[in-house]
Amino acid sequence: MNHIEQIALEPCVQSAITQFRTRQVDNINLIQAIQQIPAPTFAEAERAAFVESHMLALGLHDVRQDDLHNVYGRFPGQHRRAPLIITAHLDTVFPLETDLRIRENGRLLSGPGIGDNSTGVAGLLLLAKSLIENQIQLTNDVWLVANVCEEGLGDLRGIRAVVEKFGQSAKYIIVEGGLFGQISHQAIGVRRFRLEVSGPGGHSWGSFGAASAIHVLGHLISAIDKLPVPTSPRTTYNVGIIEGGTSINTIAQSAALQLDLRSEEPSALQQLVDSVTDIVQQTNQLRRDEGIHVTMTAIGSRPPGQISRHTALVKTAVDALHYVGSQGITFMMGSTDANVPLSKGFTAVVLGLTESGNAHRLDEFIDPTRLPDGLSQLLLVTLATAGFPHR
Repeated sequence: MNHIEQIALEPCVQSAITQFRTRQVDNINLIQAIQQIPAPTFAEAERAAFVESHMLALGLHDVRQDDLHNVYGRFPGQHRRAPLIITAHLDTVFPLETDLRIRENGRLLSGPGIGDNSTGVAGLLLLAKSLIENQIQLTNDVWLVANVCEEGLGDLRGIRAVVEKFGQSAKYIIVEGGLFGQISHQAIGVRRFRLEVSGPGGHSWGSFGAASAIHVLGHLISAIDKLPVPTSPRTTYNVGIIEGGTSINTIAQSAALQLDLRSEEPSALQQLVDSVTDIVQQTNQLRRDEGIHVTMTAIGSRPPGQISRHTALVKTAVDALHYVGSQGITFMMGSTDANVPLSKGFTAVVLGLTESGNAHRLDEFIDPTRLPDGLSQLLLVTLATAGFPHR
């Protein structure tokens, strides 16, 4: 019998696990309530206030927001040293004006941000409620933290502040709403750039032949799209946003794109960055006489990192998934809040709460069937990591 199985035998733990299943309707209602609060990156304040009020109502200690709108709440252990930090990001990729209507399709619930990461944020509150209601006692403090700026150009500034606050002595569990059955202890590197083109522009008829910033931008995208990238280590590029121009009958004086570069291997990522840099430099040399100039500005960097699969926290997460009935465990590499602690060599792991799909799409969905199992996994990993003095 492993440690997780021993913990699960305790009556208070069995009660908590049972409640996750019997309270499924209430738990889904909480997810939907969170999802209905718009929370684009840099505008998470309203959702942060919702989480803060719930933490206060639950009776967590030291509840507060920092200047970024990260929300903190402490479940006290017997000791203040070596805390366990459990965190989920508040923000979504969707702008404020997005229609957040939730649609039901059989057992699926669909709506922007419902899995990523409304379910994860709800998981923090449901875990705290379970610990408090079942009067669970732990050796070390557990901090529940809803953090900001994980998505888009947030550049992980929320989790950076969290890690700076708690440091190396803490262990970190990052909660994602989807990804049930998957465990991540390896973080891919991400570099992000803004490429901006300026040119002479003019009237579409009278100045025909003058260099257009938009046309040059198109050539840049085409050149990037032709770059060879390895499948192993997996390496990717994506132009996610383009902008520019004045009107349909204006030769554009300016245009810009935002570029996302990723790789499992730092050297492959740097090679991709160098290749894009070469494209920019060659464009400037070839089109200087046309009045074209391209600038390449770094706008984000998510550092890579990893810990061993044999680390106690990772092995505990595996045992907990097995206990709740997930046999086909997937070890994934990704770009999440875990990038920050893992890049520093700190102990961190990413856990998922239920099955989901179509992340970052308007028709994103969750299948809440495995939600009780995901919450149970999170609880068991929390108890084993923070120190549960069972008999």
